[in-house]
Amino acid sequence: MSEQNKYKALLERYDTALEDIRSAERELGREGAGVRLVVAAKYADCGELDALCEYRGLDVIGENRTDTLLEHYEGMKHRVEIHFIGHLQRNKVKQIIDKVSLIHSLESIALAEELEKQAAKRNMTVRVLVEINIGREESKSGVLPEDLRAFCAELGSFGHIELCGFMTMAPKCGDPKEYYKYFKETYDLSVDVWKNTLHNNTDPIFSMGMSESFRPAIAAGATIVRLGSSVFGRTTADIMNLKNNN
Repeated sequence: MSEQNKYKALLERYDTALEDIRSAERELGREGAGVRLVVAAKYADCGELDALCEYRGLDVIGENRTDTLLEHYEGMKHRVEIHFIGHLQRNKVKQIIDKVSLIHSLESIALAEELEKQAAKRNMTVRVLVEINIGREESKSGVLPEDLRAFCAELGSFGHIELCGFMTMAPKCGDPKEYYKYFKETYDLSVDVWKNTLHNNTDPIFSMGMSESFRPAIAAGATIVRLGSSVFGRTTADIMNLKNNN
């Protein structure tokens, strides 16, 4: 069996995921938006990731855990851009800070202080997204919506941290309209903070939406979606279609 044929199902799922994203852009009025797919590699092995690089030109992966990130970093034949998309413990920062191009999950000043410390040691700038706990869930990390403005303003004092945008994980919803509500709230609040508090003229990154919620996320303004299960087939993903519900 050829290497490409060995991963045929994986490659087909990846193609489908990309086409679903582009279809969502067209159907939801964002054609040409170029929403970026960050493949969540939590349950992938190095062989699968290398196959996506070799046969589909995969150039970015998202890592939820430091141990898996290091395993992929050392074990993959292809070098790709790495985003850290999970909860980042302060004592793990020094292990990954020079290996990632974007951290999606900055959620406390204490973490910012450690990022600043480790980045300064390496004379580098670390690019981050602020994670917003838009559902105010006790089980999830992230900055509460009412604290976002002050939090982002305080980040301005850190010379080795570049704020590039925002990330959120919506609560589990059964209706695409519910997902859309959370993502739209994130988008509107963040744009207001970005322009009126931080006075930025550039467009921020919005990392919103996963396998079951990427369509409402795209409708609300996502520029990055994080898909894992629908690409690697580890679980049955119920991809929601907002077109008939929005």
